[in-house]
Amino acid sequence: MYMRTLLLGAAGAMALATAAFAERGADGEVKVLYWQAPTTLNPYLSSGTKDVEAASLVLEPLAGFDDKGAIFPRLAESIPTVDNGGISKDLTTVTWKLKKDLKWSDGTPVTSADVAFTYQYCTDPNGGCAQAASYEGIKSVDTPDAETVVVTYTGPKPYPYAAFVSALAPIIQKAQFEKCIGAAAPTCTEQNFKPIGTGPFMVTDFKTGDVVQLEANPNYRDPAKPAFAKMTLKGGGDAEAAARAVMETGEYDYAWNTQINPDLQAQMSATGKGHFVGGFGSLVERIEMNQFDPSPDLPEGERSTAKHPHPFLTDLKVRQALSMAIDRQALVDVGYGAAGKPTCDLVPAPEAYAANTTDCLKQDLEGAKKLLDEAGWKMGADGVREKDGKKLHILYQTSTNPVRQDIQTLVKGWWNEIGVGVDLKNIDASIYFGGDAGSPDTFEKFYADVEMYANNFNGTDPEAYMTQLLCSKIPGPDSQWQGENIPRFCDKDYDAKIAELSKTADLAKRQALVKELNNMVSAKGLVTMAIVHRGNLSAASNMLDGVAINPWDTEIWNAQDWSRKK
Repeated sequence: MYMRTLLLGAAGAMALATAAFAERGADGEVKVLYWQAPTTLNPYLSSGTKDVEAASLVLEPLAGFDDKGAIFPRLAESIPTVDNGGISKDLTTVTWKLKKDLKWSDGTPVTSADVAFTYQYCTDPNGGCAQAASYEGIKSVDTPDAETVVVTYTGPKPYPYAAFVSALAPIIQKAQFEKCIGAAAPTCTEQNFKPIGTGPFMVTDFKTGDVVQLEANPNYRDPAKPAFAKMTLKGGGDAEAAARAVMETGEYDYAWNTQINPDLQAQMSATGKGHFVGGFGSLVERIEMNQFDPSPDLPEGERSTAKHPHPFLTDLKVRQALSMAIDRQALVDVGYGAAGKPTCDLVPAPEAYAANTTDCLKQDLEGAKKLLDEAGWKMGADGVREKDGKKLHILYQTSTNPVRQDIQTLVKGWWNEIGVGVDLKNIDASIYFGGDAGSPDTFEKFYADVEMYANNFNGTDPEAYMTQLLCSKIPGPDSQWQGENIPRFCDKDYDAKIAELSKTADLAKRQALVKELNNMVSAKGLVTMAIVHRGNLSAASNMLDGVAINPWDTEIWNAQDWSRKK
């Protein structure tokens, strides 16, 4: 139904490896580079993509999404549907059956109790779960026998493929994590750094913010896979250096998220050692507008919380002016080339759900100035507007990345032109996306006025993604700063439409509701200011076979199928 666009002749079009490997581990070691270094291997404690992706090599869900966006079983025997009896006719219950004889990497059996425990772990009221949106609306998770899981929802659930589906919602072992529930979750270092899993690899050593050493899982359900006996997943550095390590030096086999400009892409491709792989999914670079006050003058624990609304970003005219000042096409040209498209929408794909808003695509500096005048912000002698003794001055933060710093510089210049003062801050990605409740520099804590990053949703249905912006999902001290509602957006009408979406089965109505929600928060509301629809772009060695980049789940979703070209 949905076409996946490939970039630069990407090898993502390559068919999945179907021939069985001669034996597990026959191809030695594969070296993977994630320049945003993982800081945990528990995706329930971090919504950072680099943590979710690294963990996916070890922890698996009941089902995942392939590179075309189609759902397929992982630990489940099959995908439950109404037709096969796995989903009740009233759409309130979903019955999953585990594959026979599944084992954890420690050799113990995987049972339905592990699945039920995973739900309890993420929904414990005394803890914070970075993936809570995946389990929204569940009434109970029952286990009538060791291989059966029955998920009951509080009402009809037309799209039930979020709970226990995709790398965002993997199954964790009850025996390993049962003492790590609630407030204890972040204290369990051994469990969070070395989870026992069912995936193709198992962790042998993890130096947080540096390197993950893995070896083939001896109990993986396909006895011939993975082809590699070991994997080294190295973190740190920057996107350009990561790309060079594959494309020029050949030191690594695969480099994730090679966010480099078009000229560098062309230069590196000319070496003949590697190729860029990519595809457009739902990934959007955005600038979040903090609706709460992050001022350091406030007491710790009250910054970026509901106790203190933001002094000027709660004004729609200010947000509109900031958006109007941006030339989104220029950002694409400078930073992404064929790997980007200008967008106004939080949900730019799949096409059926995309609002295709165009209002923001033309830069209008004079219009932005007029809006700020109307909002009462008068130009000061220093070129920065002020109102009621308050300067229109913004702290703008993002992760350390040459492309993002280029974008920051361009945006700062445009905002300066309309009378907005801007300070720029960039933070090491392993910290920014690390989810450490004790750090002041995580994107969840949001101790800045605006911040920039990219995010997407797994699969092709955006319900769980849009659910992240419920009032109840706002991070704060009571949730150990976990929560997906980064801009601190809270609107009872938005919450009501999410409730309606969760009960709506008619596809056309679901699509219309998603477009309305998109407009409320992004295209019109501009709390989440979408700027670039990004293609996933990574680098693969010409000697690495089986790579099929996936914009709908983790891009290393089929690492068990990778092999060394002979």
